Amino acid sequence: MFTAVIGYDAGWRVTPLLCAGVLAVGMALAPASIAQTQHATASSTVRKPNPDQLLVEVYKDLAADRLREAEAKADALVAAYPNFRLGQLLRGDLLMMHTRPVSGFGEASGAPADAIRNLREEAKVRLKSLRERPDPGLLPRAIVQLRDDQKFALVVDAKRSRLYVYQNMAGELKLLTDYYISQGKLGVNKLREGDQKTPLGVYQITSLLAGARLPAFYGAGALPLDYPNDWDRVNGRSGSGIWLHGVSAESYSRPPLSSEGCVVLTNEDLGKLLGSIEIGKTPVVISDNVEFVTKAERDGERSMVNRLLDAWRADAESGNPTRIGANYSSHFRAERGEDLRGWLSRHPDFVTGGAGLSYRLRNVTSFLYPGREQMLVTTFTQEAVAPKGIAPPQPVRKRQYWAFEGNRWKIVSESVL
Repeated sequence: MFTAVIGYDAGWRVTPLLCAGVLAVGMALAPASIAQTQHATASSTVRKPNPDQLLVEVYKDLAADRLREAEAKADALVAAYPNFRLGQLLRGDLLMMHTRPVSGFGEASGAPADAIRNLREEAKVRLKSLRERPDPGLLPRAIVQLRDDQKFALVVDAKRSRLYVYQNMAGELKLLTDYYISQGKLGVNKLREGDQKTPLGVYQITSLLAGARLPAFYGAGALPLDYPNDWDRVNGRSGSGIWLHGVSAESYSRPPLSSEGCVVLTNEDLGKLLGSIEIGKTPVVISDNVEFVTKAERDGERSMVNRLLDAWRADAESGNPTRIGANYSSHFRAERGEDLRGWLSRHPDFVTGGAGLSYRLRNVTSFLYPGREQMLVTTFTQEAVAPKGIAPPQPVRKRQYWAFEGNRWKIVSESVL
């Protein structure tokens, strides 16, 4: 499902472990180097190179035994990004190669073990993400359908420490770009306050907080998410303050597992990302491992979801409690802890039809829900059409969570937005 785009020749043994090597010599050189390169960067009008691509180029040169070329590119990397610790470490390893063999990352004595380990992990996931680029002909399976007015969607892949940006072009998704990200110190699937995990699910960006209003820790700014969402609350998940945000000024990036649960980007990448954000419209799908499918597979799942909704709509119009109830799971729970009987009795006006009402469902969005097998979430505006002389109920925006039980899909939770 992925296209390999880089490789290494025989000669140098360039591995993800070596690709994480950092400066022991460079640790000592870093302050002077940073001071020199900050001046050079500030006075330059040249567009800054992509740091991930430069890392790849350095190791391709090493694989081909081109030490001087690798060193020149490492110099360019730290010149463009003087506070990129991984780049400084790599440059230090290259300097050491002039005096002795270097077989692993950050080999010189005195280097902090934790810092080296973190930089090794960062290098590994950065390089892996470029070796395994998503095939542009494939689509993230989680996004089944967006509204026409949702111009962009963000997909976070925790396994690859990557955030993918998709553009919605007349109902079809196009991959625009992707960014390295950091996540919770203890990984994903947040369950409670303080567990240092990043949640899995489908979320919305609720606001934009400028960096000037925030502590320096958050860098250039923050995009709060609506965690816990309605499904999280039904399942008793606690916590708050899950944001997309930047990093403090002294570092270019953070290790892959380093946040309290937020999704963290470099300040530069966060600034670029803002061009693909519409507050309240742009969905953020956070997955433990993004699956990619063909357009035909996606179209098949979209048709399946639309058939489910159409069947539910027809049963709701019938006003027949047996037909309506057949769409719902015996394990159904609403946000207030209500069971199915309580939910249906509290919302007879737009669930059970009657009086000749018919329904239209519009502005539909559908996602296969991350973190759970065979579950989907769909959101739509439900409009009632009544016979002449009868006032219909007001339109409502609804969200339904469907799970595959036995041999059919059933609604396990429902909410009014």
